[in-house]
Amino acid sequence: MNLKINHLAVWICIVLMHAFGFLWYGPLFGEKWMELVQMDQAEMQSGSMNAGIWILNSISIIAPIYLLAWLFTKINVASGTRAVVAFLIVFCVHHLPSMNSSMFAGEPYGLAWD
Repeated sequence: MNLKINHLAVWICIVLMHAFGFLWYGPLFGEKWMELVQMDQAEMQSGSMNAGIWILNSISIIAPIYLLAWLFTKINVASGTRAVVAFLIVFCVHHLPSMNSSMFAGEPYGLAWD
């Protein structure tokens, strides 16, 4: 079976990831996150005006999603198991090392789940 990348699905995931980030760092956990990183609303808003942050943010969302889509075509993941495989890959390759780094850096435990 020769699978092709479903670009519509990839871009839907990209939009959803941006929306999820907005919710996570906004209404859901924004105040707690600012407390943990010792930042106030004014500092957060002034830093978010930097175009470089948003460009890097977009690249850091687009690149891994396309990588996963490409990987799925190579290992023939064509069913509902995609979500489970994607979660396991992201959890093991990104989240656990990031969490480990945060903990060794002495950051508050709550940031380890960031």
